[in-house]
Amino acid sequence: MFNFASKQTVMKTYLRLSALGLFFLILINCPLVQAQQKNENIYQKLDNYLTQANKMGKFNGSALVARNGQIILHKGYGWKNFQARTLNDTNSIFDIGSLTKPFTAMLILKLQEEGKLSVRDLLSKYIPEQKGADEITIQNLLDHTSGLHDFSHDIPEDDSTLLSHPMPRETVLETFINEPLEFKPGTQYRYCNSDYFLLGMIIEKLTGVTWGQYLRKTIFEPLDMRHSGIDLINLKDTAKATGYRFLDASRQQPAVKWDSTLTYSAGAIYTTTSDLYKWARAISKRQILNRSSWDAAFTPHLEHYGDGFWIDTLYGNRYVYHSGGLPGFMSSFRYYPEQEVTIILLNNFGDYGQSLLQVNNALSAIVFKKSNSLLSAHIPINISDDILKTYVGTYSAKGSNNKVFITLKDHQLYAESSSKDGIPKLPIYAESENSFFLKDFDAQLIFVKDEHNQVTKFISQGNGKSEELKKEK
Repeated sequence: MFNFASKQTVMKTYLRLSALGLFFLILINCPLVQAQQKNENIYQKLDNYLTQANKMGKFNGSALVARNGQIILHKGYGWKNFQARTLNDTNSIFDIGSLTKPFTAMLILKLQEEGKLSVRDLLSKYIPEQKGADEITIQNLLDHTSGLHDFSHDIPEDDSTLLSHPMPRETVLETFINEPLEFKPGTQYRYCNSDYFLLGMIIEKLTGVTWGQYLRKTIFEPLDMRHSGIDLINLKDTAKATGYRFLDASRQQPAVKWDSTLTYSAGAIYTTTSDLYKWARAISKRQILNRSSWDAAFTPHLEHYGDGFWIDTLYGNRYVYHSGGLPGFMSSFRYYPEQEVTIILLNNFGDYGQSLLQVNNALSAIVFKKSNSLLSAHIPINISDDILKTYVGTYSAKGSNNKVFITLKDHQLYAESSSKDGIPKLPIYAESENSFFLKDFDAQLIFVKDEHNQVTKFISQGNGKSEELKKEK
């Protein structure tokens, strides 16, 4: 990248040049000036959106957006610690929750490259005590098709006496190791933290060191990720962000801290946007792993999940991503390989029931110059129960086994997916008589009636996509 001199210096230089030299100077620098102006324009739009998102309570943390190896925006927004009156910046450190999983998947693929395992190996080769281990492969663990019971469903998320202290591994294992499989391995996708907990144990058995030590040696140190680790509770660093369950002008409730022995290889990493960008550049350059391993990681299996990454498209552009959430923290990493665009969001409020998807989609829309309605807040209105009742029912999409249930309780409509990995039961809010939205997700539901004023379907819009679900009779 060239350094541009002041206008005065440039003018003096131009006067000394011949007409031919001036021509070539303009020819060489014009594209660079245009690129810089283009990035500055995008920066302003990104910054304006994130500033507004912070005011609206949709984002509070650090953000990084880059394209073609150049950082367009890198900035902190909102409170790092409300009580101490410190603000987030580009050095703030966050728990990233399940964004840990791609790192664990990388370690497994690295061990396969070294000939120490195969993803086709049965789990019984390494952890025979797990019920159903003779049916489950390492690949099933990587892509969430194992059928194991998810231990995180049994966690009392607000019990600090239990969660904020080291937890024996046996205590976590007892929640799922003897549970029967919930489906035949490889036949269904169901996101499961137990899968990645066991992958961490396999890594330790094969390397003779802890998962955290192997993570540091294999990824953090080679990529110079100096501000990344796995024990945020005990980290002594003023850059550490405080996680909040609620954080707005009227309410600031710190979240219960989860010890890394509980989240382990499924969700224990803390890091910064700068360190994650180093990791993003390694992905771009196909470092740490060889190309065939990266290709495997980015090959979607059931429900678009590969080896530690979801693979999807937005505005026709393919991307790989993962998100994470713990009480007090949310994270989102998205990389568009063909366009060389990276979007990293680290947030210090919320939990695993919330999402930064809407914010990430809005930033993507700005980078790709697409129309973006997410800059405006949805304004809920009141609808009578008589109208709301007409929307209650079961809806399904053609060619899909998944159903969406619309229910009504206490003057409030709710939407819930039949799939454990679909949307949980969430309230939907009216912005017109037939159009509803979800507060924390980029999603709208538009109900359609026939000529007899009977509801026949709804159209789901979000994540740059649209789907039609018909009401069952």
